[in-house]
Amino acid sequence: QVQLVESGGGLVQPGGSLRLSCSASERIFRINTIAWYRQAPGKQREWVAGITPNGVTSYIDGVKGRFTISRDSAKNTVSLEMNSLKPEDTAVYYCHAWLYWGQGTQVTVAS
Repeated sequence: QVQLVESGGGLVQPGGSLRLSCSASERIFRINTIAWYRQAPGKQREWVAGITPNGVTSYIDGVKGRFTISRDSAKNTVSLEMNSLKPEDTAVYYCHAWLYWGQGTQVTVAS
């Protein structure tokens, strides 16, 4: 049974925007902090942003002011709005909650 499904990755030019979505099962969505991680080629997976069940958000320093994480309780979905994208944001982005990981979605920032 798939618990987390990401969507929304793609290729974008520097300075552009993308919106990632993580669709979660209702049980997972309702009681867990949901986070986005990313893994660039040759690097370790890193935490990017998280949102608690009551909507408290947190971000890694390098994305503050550019990325916004939000949750939609009607759709059991957590989104990551990414603006002013930089080549160093290129990575596979993963949604995570409790014991579960999504399959990942590729984000490529290049001219």
